[in-house]
Amino acid sequence: MGAIASLEDSDLLRALRPADRDLLVPFLEDVEYAAGQVLYCPGDLVEFCYFPRGGAICSFFVELDGNELVETLLVGREGALGGVVSQGSLPAFARASVLHRGRFWRIGTERLDEVKRMSPAIAHLFARYADCVMAQVFQSTACNAVHTIEQRAARWLGMAIDRIGRNDVTMTQEQLASMMGIGRSYASRVLQRFKREGILRTRRGGISVLDRPGLDARACGCNDAVRAHFDAVLAGVYPPEV
Repeated sequence: MGAIASLEDSDLLRALRPADRDLLVPFLEDVEYAAGQVLYCPGDLVEFCYFPRGGAICSFFVELDGNELVETLLVGREGALGGVVSQGSLPAFARASVLHRGRFWRIGTERLDEVKRMSPAIAHLFARYADCVMAQVFQSTACNAVHTIEQRAARWLGMAIDRIGRNDVTMTQEQLASMMGIGRSYASRVLQRFKREGILRTRRGGISVLDRPGLDARACGCNDAVRAHFDAVLAGVYPPEV
């Protein structure tokens, strides 16, 4: 019962019936990673699937010309990284790295394929999650093309604290700028504006949100659109607002 109960800190795995979780448990490895840990780089064979637990967060980055990295997807306890719908070990397209330290469940992709063949319910759940990931990528692409830096920063901070489960994000201004694909000066100006309005405060290596309704008022509606799709496809999996 202990192992199955501990799967509760992964919202995606928690959506499975106990009988299906029983199929996964023997192959799950409990691992912990620090912020900055790279799980795989473009071209690496994706040999493991990772399920963030609790407040652990990872990001996918696309490498552009000049070695510039731009975030394309944020993944927390609502999801997984690597091999959830593919068959076998395939090369990664984007870089996956840990943004907020924490624990993960890890399973080899070959083992995961075996479990999916044994349980159509598991395969179906992961296929639905893949659909939600595509929705998140589509929404992020549109958001980056149309919405202001302030709206995007408020949106990103809202997404992060929902996944962590508290109003504090371990992150520097430089990291926030990199995540959003903007210059540090732009990120600094937005954060200073939010600080003056009492929405957040910054500390060395971190950002604390003080006024969540105020933050949401300055964000675009992209988080709401993604949440609505998750609720329609995978009800109860997307993290609730902090």
